[in-house]
Amino acid sequence: MIIVGDTLVSDELFNVHFSCNINICKGQCCIEGDAGAPLADEETSILQQIFPIIKNYLPYKSLESIAKQGTFVKDFEGELTTPLVDNKQCAYVVYEKKIAMCGIEKAYFDKKISFRKPVSCHLYPIRITKNANYDAVNYHKWDVCNHALKQGEKENKRVYEYAKEALVRKYGIKWYKELSEIAKNLIDK
Repeated sequence: MIIVGDTLVSDELFNVHFSCNINICKGQCCIEGDAGAPLADEETSILQQIFPIIKNYLPYKSLESIAKQGTFVKDFEGELTTPLVDNKQCAYVVYEKKIAMCGIEKAYFDKKISFRKPVSCHLYPIRITKNANYDAVNYHKWDVCNHALKQGEKENKRVYEYAKEALVRKYGIKWYKELSEIAKNLIDK
């Protein structure tokens, strides 16, 4: 583990190669699992605020689920998450050519909203655990991403490089530059 600012970063971010190709995995991380995407407290009010816009992107079953559950829920561990459709896929999933995509992100790219998507989704395969004095920044290994490990190896791209934009969004460019310097020293050895 490496200390960067107020975070404790797993060395797997530097050692594991990763590069997702959604055309291969079909967005499985959005349709499998036992809970929705983790949400930060402030993201719950954002979802409520943007829902009148993003609902136009969502399929009927998603709208039904959100009508019953709300724009966010507490999961079985009491954590804030996105709601699910039939206890399976995220309620914000839309399909394009049989690929699960984020309806929130689609509205963002259409310039209808300024919120891209929950930061936990943007960061994936990185998961953050908040502790009293620091954030633990860890790589989440999941077999649905096995192709991304092979692709990352081919491209010589590490987890921290793959998730650069999301890490900068979460912690800022200064933090990411410090992380990159540490990575160079670790990888070069």
